[in-house]
Amino acid sequence: MIFLDAAATTPVRREVLEAMWPYLSGEFGNPSSHHTLGEAAASALADARAAVAGVLGCRSGEITFTSGGTEADNLAVKGIALARQAVDPTLNRVVISAVEHPAVEESARYLARFHGFTVDVVPVDSTGLVTPQALAALLRPETALVSIMYANNEVGTIQPVTELAELARAQGVPFHTDAVQAAGWLPLDVKALGVDALSISGHKLGAPKGCGVLYVRGRTRIEPLLHGGGQERGKRSGTENVAGAVGLATALTLAQSAQLQTADHVTALRDGFIRDVLGAVPGAVLTGHPTERLPSVASFCFPGTSGESVLLELERQGVVCSSGSACAAGSDAPSPVLTALGIEAEVAQTAVRFSFESTITGSGLAAAAEAVGTAVGSVRTLGRG
Repeated sequence: MIFLDAAATTPVRREVLEAMWPYLSGEFGNPSSHHTLGEAAASALADARAAVAGVLGCRSGEITFTSGGTEADNLAVKGIALARQAVDPTLNRVVISAVEHPAVEESARYLARFHGFTVDVVPVDSTGLVTPQALAALLRPETALVSIMYANNEVGTIQPVTELAELARAQGVPFHTDAVQAAGWLPLDVKALGVDALSISGHKLGAPKGCGVLYVRGRTRIEPLLHGGGQERGKRSGTENVAGAVGLATALTLAQSAQLQTADHVTALRDGFIRDVLGAVPGAVLTGHPTERLPSVASFCFPGTSGESVLLELERQGVVCSSGSACAAGSDAPSPVLTALGIEAEVAQTAVRFSFESTITGSGLAAAAEAVGTAVGSVRTLGRG
């Protein structure tokens, strides 16, 4: 099997399992307990927090562990907007892009439905980019928060986050970025990026599902979504997932330490794969930005096919990939991300996304590209028959 669906999830790395195991077995204490087992767990949690903070270039107290990227996005969007509105009721607008993950989009829509916010949506160009000019046009004195993802999960387009965050900062508006797909591939220094909040998910990095991180700049007000014992410095109540935090910190540290070398290597392999697919499939359309894209993502539309039919044929040939975001799997509607790029709905339904782990090989991608040519040809032939 050639696994090309790493944007959906990745296998847990051996080093991560080994780091987690003590806190799933002998060192199983609750970090809030005041005895030896609890203190050992609290120490491990503090070490994991410090490791994540080291990667992000921030203070440990600015790191909140969550159950994943979705919770981190919800906490950032709802928590920051509601906290700012509580201080100043005129702050009742949030800005998101037209290509956000549902965790961000639905959080913004929740604020509109239940708290009277207006959601301003920044359009993207045909490559999926948000331009600074487009964002500037939507910033208003009433804007409570801007949330624009670092890199798109479907087409891989990388946003100019530093420029966008600088625009928001000039207006005194906090800026959140969903970095779930960017982690491990792009720089994450929050000071260099200029962001006030940043979300990460462990299972995209070789950690288990169910662990995530939200960075929030120290002076940024945030209203918790979960109330209870006041864990995570009051930002996220609930007994901490110590093993998950340790696993995420280990995976993030490993991924970011090899980021430059890995990204360059995989980018070269990705570009070769794109050339091979475009050469093998007449009429294939690469979606997303041609150069400002994640090293790990290549997505195409194959007009004259059904994306789901191509997926089934590829799996029959031993290539596993997806038609877009795993969170939207099973939906008959065309991808909102692709339609936001100006792609017609009928063409958007022919989309297939290929996303790679850092361990992908050139021979694996060459075989996959050959399989794509065969699969699309078969589906088109059946469609004509």
